[in-house]
Amino acid sequence: MIAEQCSGRTLAFLGDAVWSLIVRRWLIEQGEGSGKVLQTKAAAFVSARAQASFYDRLHEQGFFTEEEEAAFRHGRNANTGTVPHHTPVQIYRKSTGFEAMIGTLEMEGKRERIEEIWQEIGKLSEMEP
Repeated sequence: MIAEQCSGRTLAFLGDAVWSLIVRRWLIEQGEGSGKVLQTKAAAFVSARAQASFYDRLHEQGFFTEEEEAAFRHGRNANTGTVPHHTPVQIYRKSTGFEAMIGTLEMEGKRERIEEIWQEIGKLSEMEP
């Protein structure tokens, strides 16, 4: 199955897992071993607000390709069903778009590009565990 055959929600589902794995692996590599600490620190990278912010900042720099922007819109515009009460709809949709973009890259086997996105976010946020 190719990414173009998947719904935006499906791609976001995959992208969420891929992004979470990258963040969790990085935290463990940084020596963060406590479950409670790991969960708290991971939220700074996997929350809807964080993902929407990452997208906004990289988008403003023109970092994403046209294909990546199309994947983002595919996820952002997907019918997401319910939205968490603590997250504004606009933020939630942006984070879904970001996750769909990551999911699309994963489906296309573009893991190096996902790593480039991660590295660029690291530069922007001066990642600290």
